[in-house]
Amino acid sequence: MKLLRHGPVGAEKPGIVDAEGRVRDLIGVVDDIAGEVLTPEGLARIAAVDPMTLPLVAEDARIGPCVGRVGKFLCIGLNYADHAAETGAPIPKEPILFMKATSAICGPNDDVLIPRGSEKTDWEVELGVVIGARAKYVSEADAMAHVAGYCVVNDVSERAFQTERGGQWTKGKSCDTFGPIGPWLVTRDEVADPQNLKLMLSVNGVTRQNGSTQTMIFGVAHLVSYLSQFMTLEPGDVITTGTPPGVGMGMKPQVYLRAGDVVELEVEGLGRQRQVFRADV
Repeated sequence: MKLLRHGPVGAEKPGIVDAEGRVRDLIGVVDDIAGEVLTPEGLARIAAVDPMTLPLVAEDARIGPCVGRVGKFLCIGLNYADHAAETGAPIPKEPILFMKATSAICGPNDDVLIPRGSEKTDWEVELGVVIGARAKYVSEADAMAHVAGYCVVNDVSERAFQTERGGQWTKGKSCDTFGPIGPWLVTRDEVADPQNLKLMLSVNGVTRQNGSTQTMIFGVAHLVSYLSQFMTLEPGDVITTGTPPGVGMGMKPQVYLRAGDVVELEVEGLGRQRQVFRADV
């Protein structure tokens, strides 16, 4: 299934994509694409409904973030060997974990705000993993049973805030609108192999990132198991798994986003995002 949320900011409703690619309203079936709805039982309730019997959503309706009420937005840094190389960083021996504020989450096609004082706002196309079953101390062999599905994430980053202002990475990752997710949450059964997906990103029509999840250092099952050793993962938590090479910080000379730039990105089978970057005044 391809699940989504549609409607105005803060008033999104649950939806599903039908066999003809049209968005149908799930109100009356579930209250949101969030929390317990993402458990195996919740997803089974949606799967039991024929989408063609549900009301159509207007074609011009805004698509919101594909998961609501996200509890934890967990991020893995330097998880592609070729990306680590372009930044001059060593290959991590364990996953590098940082957090993104949930207030950064926005829709896949919403404008992204370049924060005041920013000079180094950057892009990162990533595979997002959405938790569907509570996970605590799970083994790698059992980890995938705790995944509800996958989505596209743009891990927008302000590199000066991230690396030049002291402390940890969070302040460069958590600005408002720095977490577009969606358009869809694609359920786990529709993704044959999360370690064999193409990722692409362009800026103003110029391809900047063209990679594959095959080059991840730590795969999805390892990450879910690993994180569950440190904290309990709950349904609706989102893990964004790192980016392939081609970010602005890694270019020579470095290139960063400016107001008016258009970023388009996609992960194979998971949909496409498009953002216009604007100055946050």
